[in-house]
Amino acid sequence: MGIFKRRKPDSDRVPPGQHTVKDFPVLHVGDIPYTEVPADWDFRVYGRIAVPVRWTYSEFRNLPVSSVTTDIHCVTSWTKLDTAWEGVSTQWLLDLVQPNGATHVVAHAEGGYTANMPIEDLQAEQSMLAYRFDGEELDPEHGFPLRLLIPHKYFWKSAKWLRALEFVDGDEPGYWERFGYSNTADPWKEERYAF
Repeated sequence: MGIFKRRKPDSDRVPPGQHTVKDFPVLHVGDIPYTEVPADWDFRVYGRIAVPVRWTYSEFRNLPVSSVTTDIHCVTSWTKLDTAWEGVSTQWLLDLVQPNGATHVVAHAEGGYTANMPIEDLQAEQSMLAYRFDGEELDPEHGFPLRLLIPHKYFWKSAKWLRALEFVDGDEPGYWERFGYSNTADPWKEERYAF
């Protein structure tokens, strides 16, 4: 008789106030900035770190590749189970850049969009800088060529069209937080709004 690992029921994987979807809804601020990688595209990591870096797109795609399968949760109440992502582990990135006195990270994306989080969110095992979803390159509407993936938070923290990570020594509210969204964004506590 073999030993079988019991899979957690889907209902235990869906936070309060959420419902599951099979498709991948599209929500974002502003227009899709591009459908091909611009010639001058780069990705920067800077701020309170020992080793600042800047990569071109081809350089970034030559970094060590990681993959995760995880559930994602949008503040608008949808949850998508078992999403598959590939990209660069934020744990690997942290080891490389060596944060120096930083407590928080600001993700900078196209169009002036920002998302803020404590540095611990980048230390989480499933967090990554993602460029592939479900075995394919990211679609432009889902953040091509690069998006941040912070799956244990509501999905607005997973900034699309990512261009930089800035390490800072204090919290700086991001785009949605300045409009009253929760700073901590924990879907299991239904931290949707600050009020």
